[in-house]
Amino acid sequence: MFAIVRTGGKQYRVAAGDIIAVEKLAGEAGDSITLDDVLLAGDGGDMKDLKGLTVAAEIIAQEKGEKVIIFKKRRRHNYRRKNGHRQQHTVLKISAIGSEKAPAKAAPKKEAAPAAEKPAAEAKAAPAEKAPAKKAAAKTETKPAAAKKAPAKKPAAKKPAAKKED
Repeated sequence: MFAIVRTGGKQYRVAAGDIIAVEKLAGEAGDSITLDDVLLAGDGGDMKDLKGLTVAAEIIAQEKGEKVIIFKKRRRHNYRRKNGHRQQHTVLKISAIGSEKAPAKAAPKKEAAPAAEKPAAEAKAAPAEKAPAKKAAAKTETKPAAAKKAPAKKPAAKKPAAKKED
C-alpha cells in the first residue's frame, strides 16, 4: 500500500518501511509522529478512502542538507557577496499507512545485541586509554632529537655589479 502525503509544502509518495528526508519537523530521534495531510492512498491500481487516514512515521535523525552557495555580483561596480546555506532536514522512516504496519526486521537480534556490546565496549575503552600514554612517551623522546638542528645556511654572496665601459 502507498500514500501521497504533504508536509513542508512538498508532496512525497511513501510506503511502509520507506525512509524519506522532509523539511524540519519538531521532535528528536526516536520520536513517533503522524502525518495527517494524506492526498492519495492506494494499493496497486485501487484507490482507498482518505477519511481519517494517517501515516505513522518515526524520526530517525535531524540533519542538515548539502551546502548551497549564493553569489551576487553587479558588473562594473566592484560588488560581490558570497553566502552559503544548509537547510535543516528531518529523516523519517514510515512505519504504517492507516492500519498497515511495516514488516519488523530482526527485532529480536537488536535486543540481544546491546547486552553483548556492553562488555565489548568496556574492553575497547581500556586499550584506548593506554594508547595516548604511548603517544605521549613517543613525543617526549622525539623532542631531544629535534633540539639537535643543523646550523642555518648563510645566504649566497652577491656578485659585484658590472662596471660600465666608456
